[in-house]
Amino acid sequence: MHIADISLFFAPHSGGVKRYLLAKHAHLAARTGVRHSLLVPGATSAEIEPGIFTRGDWNIPCAGGYRVPLRPARWRRALAGLRPDVIEVGDPYHLAWAALAAARDCGAMTVAFAHSDLPRMIASRFGRLAGRAADAYLRRLYSRFDLVQAPSRLIAQRLRDSGIARIVVQPLGVDAEVFHPARRDAGLREQLGLDGDVRLSIFAGRMAREKDVPLLLRTFARLGPRHHLILVGGERREALSSNATLLPYEQDPARLARLLASADALVHAGAQETFGLIAVEAMACGLPVIGVRAGALPELIDDSVGALAAAGDAASLGAAIEKVHEGDVAALGRRARARVERRYAWASVFDLQLDRYARLLRTREFPAFDDDGTLEPVDATSPP
Repeated sequence: MHIADISLFFAPHSGGVKRYLLAKHAHLAARTGVRHSLLVPGATSAEIEPGIFTRGDWNIPCAGGYRVPLRPARWRRALAGLRPDVIEVGDPYHLAWAALAAARDCGAMTVAFAHSDLPRMIASRFGRLAGRAADAYLRRLYSRFDLVQAPSRLIAQRLRDSGIARIVVQPLGVDAEVFHPARRDAGLREQLGLDGDVRLSIFAGRMAREKDVPLLLRTFARLGPRHHLILVGGERREALSSNATLLPYEQDPARLARLLASADALVHAGAQETFGLIAVEAMACGLPVIGVRAGALPELIDDSVGALAAAGDAASLGAAIEKVHEGDVAALGRRARARVERRYAWASVFDLQLDRYARLLRTREFPAFDDDGTLEPVDATSPP
């Protein structure tokens, strides 16, 4: 089985989608009978690593290295030339249409992964009418795919409510060996000039609007000097209080895991998460997670592994942070780690995905599901 992934969401400072694609590429490289190709934007057109191909395109100024393909026909030819059995598309923009055309050229089955909630994002920035237009656009696009993957039940239901069929919930995951409590480094507090009894929280991710970093900063300003926040992920855009430290984007997973494991808890104020990969990575490192009761975070977080607060409310978020720290932080962290081992290790995530690909290739139609929404096991390495 030859699987090809194509996505615009692959830049020097990309977040969860890039980590998913690289983890998938590494995992499938070790599987017998499976080949994986990755086609992404780059500075030049080249094979930068075995199976990872870039197409040189226009760099968007001040956009963290993201590039816009100006000649989709080149991408169509490059993708069709790989002769994949399955093409997975990681974004809903013009490369998705190029991928559909490439699939017709080479006879591949098509799978979309709805990593973002485009209608909601558009509506929040441009108004309700623009959001409805985005919803209609997705319905027109995704109706052409053989299968649509959603990273959470929330996004799956929103797609169904929009009239989109052939949807499965495909969670993301984490490398549970890299993101591990053993990465904890007691020297981080000393490096930051913090006392040993300071309650150390962390957030890592793009400093984008939907992450609501200003709410995090307001919350920690209210909490005062007993608490300290590490923000990992980019340039300073907000005034920082004395109990917040900004660190640059961390591309290396092991170094990011060291930062996560060395904190006491992860705090996520974003209300628009479609999955929440950073929350799962923190849980893998043995951290409880404090999030907001919105987006997909409630699917990951409950009182056994952290706490949830009202969205957009600094007082509620601060109370949730205090609640976690006044409880048994170590026990919460152990249960968080156990949950990741059961549900979100990459091996389990990708084995489920391979089962779905294999069923799709065998039946050449939308796979049948059992009562709990999962596919019956299929040998993903055998010929379709």
